[in-house]
Amino acid sequence: MKISSDISAIVTGGASGLGEATARALAAKGAKVTLFDLNEERGHQVASEIGGAFAKVNVADEQSVDTGFALARAAHGQERIMINCAGIGWAGKTAGRSRKSGEIHAHRISDFQLVININLVGTFMCLSKSAAGMMSLDPLGDSGRGVIINTASVAAQDGQVGQVAYAASKGGIVGMTLPIARDLAREGIRCNVILPGFFDTPIYESLPAEVKDSLRAHVQFPARFGRPDEYGDFAVCLVENDYINAENIRLDAGARMPPR
Repeated sequence: MKISSDISAIVTGGASGLGEATARALAAKGAKVTLFDLNEERGHQVASEIGGAFAKVNVADEQSVDTGFALARAAHGQERIMINCAGIGWAGKTAGRSRKSGEIHAHRISDFQLVININLVGTFMCLSKSAAGMMSLDPLGDSGRGVIINTASVAAQDGQVGQVAYAASKGGIVGMTLPIARDLAREGIRCNVILPGFFDTPIYESLPAEVKDSLRAHVQFPARFGRPDEYGDFAVCLVENDYINAENIRLDAGARMPPR
């Protein structure tokens, strides 16, 4: 699908990190972009800089999502591009033992549910509602009606110690790629997933220097963290290449996450 000023797009998590970079990359190609995010100040700032729109959206809350879609479509019309970057990180073992007291505890179910609701259910809710809207559009020849790109993580395949909730949420995104693509094939809507490795985003910026050095050691080449703009550029490539569909693609410079 050729990106132009006639194309509208929505990017969740668009106020920072991979989402912001993606929104900027789409806008640079001419797309009219709406950002979904909880950070109002930063969201409005980025939207203003790219000539887009902002909607304060909690992707795990259906009413909030519906309100966001209504605002986006009022501003730019029905979107043909939906890119899901919103998500949270989390750390917690399946079951653990306190180092101080020796007390044994199970993973808090409320924490597990929170991660699943935001990362997996939130992604599906946004893409499903977007796909339903895309189905109302006329196809653009071989490019079809629309494109969906979801963000998983290499943790979906290489989950580390303490990443059970996060890995499950991202693994769910990977697992639903093919059935979504099959569900929407007749409607001319593609679905692909990017599995980013170690990127310079707010999640990784908060890590201690020694932890980042340890992770960087597992990157093959180039031996550095990825830049958000590299994710954004790749997302644009997936939008514009009509023959890539139902794929889960690692963007990680050959990195494999160690057990811990």
